[in-house]
Amino acid sequence: MFSKILVANRGEIAIRVMRACRELGIKSVAVYSEADKNALFTRYADAAYEIGKPAPSQSYLRIDRILEVAEKAGAEAIHPGYGFLAENPRLGEECERQGIKLIGPKSSVIEAMGDKITSKKLMRKAGVPVIPGTDQGVSDPDEAARIADSIGYPVIIKASAGGGGIGMRAVYEEDELIRAMESTQSVAASAFGDPTVYIEKYLERPRHIEFQVMADESGNVIHLADRECSIQRRHQKLIEEAPSPIMTPELRERMGSAAVKAAEYIGYENAGTVEFLYSNGDFYFLEMNTRIQVEHPITEVITGVDLVKEQIRVASGEELRFAQEDINIRGHAIECRINAENPLADFAPNPGKITGYRSPGGIG
Repeated sequence: MFSKILVANRGEIAIRVMRACRELGIKSVAVYSEADKNALFTRYADAAYEIGKPAPSQSYLRIDRILEVAEKAGAEAIHPGYGFLAENPRLGEECERQGIKLIGPKSSVIEAMGDKITSKKLMRKAGVPVIPGTDQGVSDPDEAARIADSIGYPVIIKASAGGGGIGMRAVYEEDELIRAMESTQSVAASAFGDPTVYIEKYLERPRHIEFQVMADESGNVIHLADRECSIQRRHQKLIEEAPSPIMTPELRERMGSAAVKAAEYIGYENAGTVEFLYSNGDFYFLEMNTRIQVEHPITEVITGVDLVKEQIRVASGEELRFAQEDINIRGHAIECRINAENPLADFAPNPGKITGYRSPGGIG
């Protein structure tokens, strides 16, 4: 087991990881920007180091500074949390080069699953159902029109390097196609530094269901049931609930087995999430998130498994402490996003201070 872990993140997830470290008897190290000097997570850690100015590009995205601190503090492992560097294969590569353990999958797996086209190809080879569409980037308008005709409208144009609901556009008719392609390519280049797009069949009003998986370094893989995140706005999740209210034991068996098969095929290690779209009795691979997710607590609530502790244990070389048949679902849990927006200004971002909070109390 590790004796000291650096948490390369801030805020809630940093505290969550540090709490798991504390309960496992592991020292935690925080890194922070100038703006976060007095933040709670810096005080919760056993040691804290400033790594740069407030802009993330000058602090939380500085792999070189984070690794310098890890070496200086004597941290044997780095937990990336979610966001920032959590799905950046370069962090994994640098950790591997310097002999520091990244608590997550190998950098090659992060890179492969972070590219939507590559991940689709891998899933087809693994025998996991994939949405009909292209397995390579499309840039020629005539080729795009032929592909869309063969798939059948509506189609959706997606950024290969996309994520978080950014870089996707539904197209219902051929005369919309070229304009939608150009728009998506522009967004993809601006947001992700990669203008590559691909085309898929657009499933209207599908269910968005994801499976939490956990894998150790000995090849053992299990799933910890499902979460549903169909209630979205602008392709971003608003409400997550576990388990999915439409799930049957038979469907959970089919989808869970597909999620495990996906992780096994790519040699996955640690915690991950396999996302599917479900429509008319069929399900299709959407993407895989190679990190712990914001919504992980609802899975912890219904399964009784501390996912962050398990991440740390398997990263240290331990085998999973439970088999698939040991995972039982008890109860129901919901997590929701609170958007700081102004409804009178077309829901434009409008951050402010939360001045009060009253939790649900039920009758009486």
